[in-house]
Amino acid sequence: MNDIILAQADTLAEAPQLGAVGYGIATIGPGIGIGILAGKAMESMARQPEMAGRISTTMFIALGMVEALALIGIVAGFLF
Repeated sequence: MNDIILAQADTLAEAPQLGAVGYGIATIGPGIGIGILAGKAMESMARQPEMAGRISTTMFIALGMVEALALIGIVAGFLF
């Protein structure tokens, strides 16, 4: 019976490290997404310079949505 209680206490002590690892893994997706998003926006602005204003506006809106995924990842890392 005491072994089970010690095992539970030991797993709770490792929880902060697992949250940091989880956040590190959770930022891989948004990091790749932001890179692709910025690259494609620059490419489209080079092809059609007259649409640069609309493209950059749309890019910044999408950038905020992608960045929200990273923030959700850090919150999930702290909760779990």
